[in-house]
Order: sequence, then C-alpha cells, then structure tokens
Amino acid sequence: MSQTQRLLLLAPDAMIRTPAFDRATELALALDLPLHIVAIDYLDLLSVAGLFAPEQVKQAREGYLETHRHWLWQQAEVARRHGAEVTCEVVWGKDPYQALQQYVKEMPLALIIKDAQPEPAMKRIFFTPLDWRLLRDCPVPVHLVTDARHPRPRRILAIVDVLRSEDQDLVFNDQIVDAAVKLAEQCNAQVELLHAFDWTAVYASDMGIGALPLATGLYEALGKAQHEVFESLAERHGVEPQQRHFIEGTPLNGICTFAADHQIDVIVMGTTEHRGLDRRLGTTAELILQRAPCSVLAIKPQE
Repeated sequence: MSQTQRLLLLAPDAMIRTPAFDRATELALALDLPLHIVAIDYLDLLSVAGLFAPEQVKQAREGYLETHRHWLWQQAEVARRHGAEVTCEVVWGKDPYQALQQYVKEMPLALIIKDAQPEPAMKRIFFTPLDWRLLRDCPVPVHLVTDARHPRPRRILAIVDVLRSEDQDLVFNDQIVDAAVKLAEQCNAQVELLHAFDWTAVYASDMGIGALPLATGLYEALGKAQHEVFESLAERHGVEPQQRHFIEGTPLNGICTFAADHQIDVIVMGTTEHRGLDRRLGTTAELILQRAPCSVLAIKPQE
C-alpha cells in the first residue's frame, strides 16, 4: 500500500451528501493530499435474517452495498472534478471504530474527517458514541464537521487549555498551535490564538485541599505568569499581537462566545485520554463539541 499520507473521510451510512464531503474536498486541495472516502455499512435486519436464509440475505447485502458504492463513486466524482485525487469504498462492519482502526494501522493518515453527530445528554453518559471514541482514543488527528458555511476554512481558532511549566504541556501546546498555524497557511485563512484563564477553578482547587483561600494578589500573579507563557507561545509561532486573546472566565462559555462573535470556522484543540467518571461525562473538547458554533479539529500529544 502507498506510503503517501492521505485524508480519510468517514461517510455516513445513509446516502446523503453532508458538509464533511465539501470540507474534505477543500482540505485535500489545500493540503495537496489524496482523499480516501469510506462508508461502513451494517444492517441488523439483514444480519438476523441471515440466520434463516443466508443465500438470499447475502444477495440482498451485496445489492445494498453495490448501490452505496455507486452513490459514493458519484460523490467522489464531484471532488475529482474540482481537482482532488479521490478513491472510495464501502465496507460491511458492525463496529465503525474497529473498522477505522484498521485504516489507521494500514494507511498513513494525516487526518480523519467526519460529520459531528450530536447525542442526547443521557445517551452520552451511558454510552460512548463514535465521535467520543475518536476524540479520546484515535492517535490520528480528527476533524468533526458541523456545518458547510465555508468548505475551505477562513478563520481558525487555536485553543490552549493548560499553561504550565511542565515540558509535556509546553510541547503539546506547541503542537496545537503549530497545527492551527499550518492549517491556516495552507487554507489561506486567519489564525487566532486563545487561552481562557479560569481563576475560579484555581480557587476551587485551593479550597478543595482544605487550605485557606489564596490571596487575591496570588491569583493575579498566577494570571500574570500564565499570560507570559501565553505570549511566549504566540511569539514562537509568529502569531501577531492582535490575534492573541487571553481572557478570564470559564473556558466553555468563553471559547464558544469568542468563536461565535469572530465567525470561527474551525476550533483546533488538544484531547487526552480520560478515565473513570470523567471518561463518561467528557473532556473540555467533548463539551465544546456539543456547544461550539463551528467545526472542531482535535489532535493528540505526539509520542
């Protein structure tokens, strides 16, 4: 198999052209990478019926897959007419995440693209939707598309969630900003850099260990120290001063409000694996996915 990096678009199992198709086409052109489109089909009805009439069900399944292949080929042809190099296939699989893992192992992927799928709150608590599994566990960057307002992004927002002095945090922040800056350059877009300093979380953490509340002056000192780290990060990546945004307040509200006010097309942020209760309720990235007025590009720390 070719070792050329490519983009992978996970098409919905329903034969509907979604915003992710147009976004994947534009990114393939902007990044000058081939695009592979895959649809993962599975029908419980056919699987159950196959226990009683295997030959008839096999024919029905092949007919369904052939219809989907033809439809997907038509969508790929639209992208080819725009100049993108595109391949496509339809596969039969009950677990989309496991099927995607095979592509991750066998194909050098630069990015996985799919439409974001909103889930009811109670379902998010007791189940793990595919989007969440990709955000938490997929080693390849994942781009979850929410709309087609601008198929090729015009405004990109890089979010740095933690500003600490540990080497691993500094390196990961550099990875996040680097990914956003490169994407902006390739798409001829504008990049914005944002950090929300949540002093209330620092206060709550201080109270949680039973110590006396930190003095107001110390909160200010922490904010100043984080601001210095933020400015240094922006300088390293050539982010202009007018494109740096250090705000105070809860990250979720601050990020979503900023993205809406500035008509952001893509939020670039980092995600890490979480366990226990936090694994069920979700990380900042997952909460933003539910609230953000735009698409999300999530990357993992590099080894």
